[in-house]
Amino acid sequence: MPQTDPFHSLVPRKMTDSELARSIRLNIEAELDAINLYAAHIDATDNEEAKAVLRHVMDEEREHAALFWQLIARLDPEQAQHAQEAVEKFKLIISGAPHESVEAVGKEGKGGAEAPEPSIVKRLTVGNMRP
Repeated sequence: MPQTDPFHSLVPRKMTDSELARSIRLNIEAELDAINLYAAHIDATDNEEAKAVLRHVMDEEREHAALFWQLIARLDPEQAQHAQEAVEKFKLIISGAPHESVEAVGKEGKGGAEAPEPSIVKRLTVGNMRP
């Protein structure tokens, strides 16, 4: 589990949403650490029963991490904005858009960039296979 004291940021009052978001980020870190730990255990054993249990528990940790991400999006609007922009940037990057278009997403005055239509997305191939 986490190597960080989960209570290091507690204060003698209720936390603000910003403080809670910071704490929830530590929870996400712990969930991701647990996922990696369980995956390592799965890789390190041939015991199928143990693997089944570990996979189940690992999947639960993935769900917890996803739920915490959703909570952070509600607690930290700036983080939520970055997440929305990341979706658009991801689409542009994998479609082969120029770097400038990717970086224009979310910038004032540039209007952002749209991902190209799938029909015009550059497809990577291995080339001509005939001699």
